[in-house]
Amino acid sequence: MIELSDDKLKTLAKWDTPTICNALEVVIPERRGYGFTTKPFFCLDPSLPPIVGYARTAKIRAAQPPGTDAVSNRIAYYEYIAQLPGPTIVVIEDIDPKPGIGAFWGEVNTAVHKGLGALGVVTNGSIRDLPDNAPGFQALGGLVGPSHAFVHPVDFNCTVTVHGMEVKNGNVIHADQHGAVVVPLDTISKIPDAVELVLRREAQILEAARGDDFDIDKLKKAIRTSADIH
Repeated sequence: MIELSDDKLKTLAKWDTPTICNALEVVIPERRGYGFTTKPFFCLDPSLPPIVGYARTAKIRAAQPPGTDAVSNRIAYYEYIAQLPGPTIVVIEDIDPKPGIGAFWGEVNTAVHKGLGALGVVTNGSIRDLPDNAPGFQALGGLVGPSHAFVHPVDFNCTVTVHGMEVKNGNVIHADQHGAVVVPLDTISKIPDAVELVLRREAQILEAARGDDFDIDKLKKAIRTSADIH
């Protein structure tokens, strides 16, 4: 796994996830239609800033009890979460036929994962204990539920798909209240310039649209001017 400098990760966190998606459309236009979540989440704390980290992946079930080696499996899972590099973002796929029967995420697991270096979680499963989750730990969940039922990890360090986003261990993930996106390593150094380009293009249209004398002719002019910016 290639480890990025903290500065590069912090630079990505300066912008929200939609802006990162816009920048990726410039850098790798052929990936415009995938690589990000496509279904809505419940966001534990929309006021938190974007998070950027290395993916730790797992699959869970909650509808049926785990096997007799449940404790050993959970310890092995936590050992995996604690591996470097960090910071990390946990991406968990609930593979029950009806995801969310049992919540893996609540007061205990947010505290444990935060202590092991995770900034947050992206999951199609459920979350609970909303007032008691670890402060500053972001959770994007498919739904909110009251029980953990029989929830347990069944696999980890595996490829997962959460709300349309395929993730592998070590992928760089950018997430905020809007959702999440995989940021390919070879694009990261190009993103700041791409963001600046996108903002300059958008500024032409926004300035026109917010003007007191805005009309369709000014919109057409702004669109053409924006398109000419490279």
